[in-house]
Amino acid sequence: MCGICGWFRPEPVPASDRDRLVLAAMTRTLIHRGPDDEGFYIDDQAALGFRRLSIIDLTGGRQPMTNEDGTVWVVFNGEIYNFRELRRELEAAGHVFRTRSDTEVIVHGYEAWGVDVVGRLRGMFGIALWDRRRRQALLARDPIGIKPLFYTVLPDGRLLFGSELKALLAHPDVERRLNRTALDAYLTLEYIPAPATLLDGIFKLPAGHWLLYQDGRLRVQAFWDVPPETDPEADRRLPVCLAELRAHLRDAVQSHTVSDVPVGTFLSGGMDSSTVVAMLHDGTTPPEPVRTFSIGFDDPSYNELPYARLVAERYRTLHTEAVLSYDIVTTVERLLDFLDEPLADFSIFPTYLVSKTAREHVKVILSGDGGDEVFGGYDWYVAWQLHRALAWVPYVVRRWMGSRLTRWLAPAPQKKGLVNRLRRFGEGLQHEDSWGHVRWLLFLNRTQKADLYAPDLQTALRDGDFTVLMEPYLDRARSFRDPINAALYVDLKTYLAEDILTKVDRMSMAVSLETRVPLLDSRLVEWVFRLPGRWKLRGWTTKWVLKQAMRPYLPPEVLRREKQGFSIPMKNWLRQELRSLLFDYLNPAAFRRHGLFRWPTVERWIQEHMDFRADHAHRLWALLLFQVWHDRVLAGRPVGVASE
Repeated sequence: MCGICGWFRPEPVPASDRDRLVLAAMTRTLIHRGPDDEGFYIDDQAALGFRRLSIIDLTGGRQPMTNEDGTVWVVFNGEIYNFRELRRELEAAGHVFRTRSDTEVIVHGYEAWGVDVVGRLRGMFGIALWDRRRRQALLARDPIGIKPLFYTVLPDGRLLFGSELKALLAHPDVERRLNRTALDAYLTLEYIPAPATLLDGIFKLPAGHWLLYQDGRLRVQAFWDVPPETDPEADRRLPVCLAELRAHLRDAVQSHTVSDVPVGTFLSGGMDSSTVVAMLHDGTTPPEPVRTFSIGFDDPSYNELPYARLVAERYRTLHTEAVLSYDIVTTVERLLDFLDEPLADFSIFPTYLVSKTAREHVKVILSGDGGDEVFGGYDWYVAWQLHRALAWVPYVVRRWMGSRLTRWLAPAPQKKGLVNRLRRFGEGLQHEDSWGHVRWLLFLNRTQKADLYAPDLQTALRDGDFTVLMEPYLDRARSFRDPINAALYVDLKTYLAEDILTKVDRMSMAVSLETRVPLLDSRLVEWVFRLPGRWKLRGWTTKWVLKQAMRPYLPPEVLRREKQGFSIPMKNWLRQELRSLLFDYLNPAAFRRHGLFRWPTVERWIQEHMDFRADHAHRLWALLLFQVWHDRVLAGRPVGVASE
């Protein structure tokens, strides 16, 4: 796992001392991603910077890496799990390797197959490659979006890239302008779908895409996607499919253990991380006990430790637990440095802390992330099924029902379990039918935006609000005949790639921990998407096919338990530990600095939340993070990473 950055020019210009200093400054913003080593390459058209976290070929895998004659150069963030198979194929074709690293497979693979090399890579990656002979640059991001890659084009045609936004912002020629469409997306979804970022003119390369750049022109194209059609014969061979699923799971998990350093596993006690631990042991006896790591909470309603212990005991893992305990205010400010742009997912806190705990023992960790989007694990899929059953009821009536349900449940002091699900269902009913299941992933409706957004912001969004960013994914999903797989597809491309995986990447990289997600192995994902949606959501049972496949391997308590989620009591923190920070950033003077929001609306939300008359935790937290980010990035304060 590493950090990469640099640039490409449309025409040759001799590299200057300033260029070398700027490249070094960009690279060193990524030191947390790669504390073990750094490397640079620069010529008259390309500049490549690299920070290394040494995992494979500890002595010979230094980057930037080149071919025999120095005409192809590459920097690469991630891991290629099938690099040994590709290496054998390339050696048989006459290519000579000088290292044992997976990086060199990319160099020789490009020589052999050109840009098609990225479609042959099984792994997670952000790649930047420079072909001196063709004067052509290639950027590529892995099929699922596990690893990040940002880019921007400057007015003179230079293409800048980096693993994180902070690397681009370290370049003095990059301007900082707010992208209002992305702001609307962030406040509505709590994340920003690719290719947008909160900074106008800076983009994320979408998952499963490559970018070719030559003579100042660039082309972005998809190289991977999931199949839209299911297997028509699946229903006739359920037992066979369950066995095949276990085989795919076993192959994905065990392939992700390739490493020259020890590998551990997150273990929350949920289905997904428990499946990873089980498949590590299936058919093999690890030479040493697998190290597993869990984090717990003092609040029992958020604590999953008892379930994690059941799995750890069953497989005799070397288990480590930590209870959430830290200075919340200091941690908020610190984590924003690593996020670069606000991400309002509450679970950044436990993700950071369990990563920090694991990093004290291992350098590589396996995570169960992705199981919900691949196998159908979220409550909103159940809500979508229920909503479809109510399709005969006129929309105006359903909207009225949702409004009444939300108001009726608003006074409930503790919105947990069924009460919280019913409240969210009521909120979702009030959104337009065209949003499908995404209606339960929206945190602001049209009425709330009209109250919150200042007139200038509302005017700016008339040319395009967050729907511009979501529509391409919704449009592609409409080609799916299976409505459940269509919903999973949208979440795979948006919520998973730009919320869940962003959170995991930034929080684990903050402590220089490589996180691998075997349930998002591209071969496994392709295969599972060919299964009927009704096997994933059967009635009200989520992840039905995964639970059937894992029944022989997991304790019944884990199989039967409801999804809990990796979250925290944010609504209480805003009333207590974070109260001072909230008022420091959400106040009339702060809002006057940018004129984006109406203070009376925010003031009312704060008062209602503090008085326990409503739960505005999601809206207030999102606004708080934006205000901190605005002051640090757009107001000109330095963007950097606090030291460990």
